Amino acid sequence: MDIVKEVTNLIKTTVEDAGYILSEVVYEKEARTNYLRVIIDKNGIIEVDDCVTVSKLIDPLLDEADLIDEYYILDVCSKEKGCE
Repeated sequence: MDIVKEVTNLIKTTVEDAGYILSEVVYEKEARTNYLRVIIDKNGIIEVDDCVTVSKLIDPLLDEADLIDEYYILDVCSKEKGCE
């Protein structure tokens, strides 16, 4: 199973319906922690509140679909500022 593709298909419509652009989905391990990074964009500047909004929209979808068996951190960030 391609996690990135599955997650992208799951959340794309929800993210776009909320007025954002889904730029990229990345699933990677840093040190011993897995990160699911959802990188968003929009016309205008992405604020922290935008990242929080998208996170709240997609978190229930991810929980319900249960696509990732291992523990991970959901990180929604902007295309221009990158993820931390």
